[in-house]
Amino acid sequence: MAGSIETGTDKLQLDFPAEAVARLTISNPEKRNALDHEILDAITEVVPQLDDGIETRCLVITGADPVFSAGYDIGGIPRESFERDAEALVAHPFPAALDALDAFPWPTVAALNGHCLGGALEMAVTCDLRIAAPGAKLGMPPAKLGLIYGHTGLIRFVQTVGLARTRELFFTGDMLSAGRADEIGLVNRVAGESGETFAAEALAFAAEIASNAPLSMKGNKRSIETIAGNPVLSEGQVAELVALRESCFASEDFLEGITAFGEKRKPRWQGR
Repeated sequence: MAGSIETGTDKLQLDFPAEAVARLTISNPEKRNALDHEILDAITEVVPQLDDGIETRCLVITGADPVFSAGYDIGGIPRESFERDAEALVAHPFPAALDALDAFPWPTVAALNGHCLGGALEMAVTCDLRIAAPGAKLGMPPAKLGLIYGHTGLIRFVQTVGLARTRELFFTGDMLSAGRADEIGLVNRVAGESGETFAAEALAFAAEIASNAPLSMKGNKRSIETIAGNPVLSEGQVAELVALRESCFASEDFLEGITAFGEKRKPRWQGR
């Protein structure tokens, strides 16, 4: 099934560069990979199709070099209709694309091969993990543009880097180096080099994740998301998470994982 999925646009490329790894590459070079309706609609359409059993166990989203993405594509909005069209741009396709990424049940990785700004940074923060090229710059420019950012996006940043760092990002509008982003937890790791070497390192990172036990990754992601979205868990949520954990003990994969560990071999996961 995975091989038959089409993005419907040259601006979003899909490939499967490693076992159980799918990769989406934003390619809008004339506008520094800015996110337009075509790209966002394609992400919304394609991402749910990648949940095909256990064939895809990690999703990478990256940009065509030299940048990840300059953010929203708002440069072409006519001045006379700016208020209406600017609101329309951020009202539907962007939240829908991020919701699709957020709902993807397997780990997602943003491979920040270059500069990542504005809405593109929120897209990266929506992913579970972020790896950055050493020369990448990350920033949120709303303070420089007169924009009040949406509360759903702010929640994502608070959950990722905390209140103090979210205030810093949005009050200053400063561009952060990859190293500084790593220091504050905005990215999980900085790669050793850029270019093709970065792409290979990011892919190895994703492949390592995809090689792990499917039930464990999917279950742990679900548990983490439930906890992150509910500071105080209800009795029903606690019961659901306990049942989710207990379900692994009767799984074939748990027995296989323990057996393979004892036999010092690579596990053969079945996803059940």
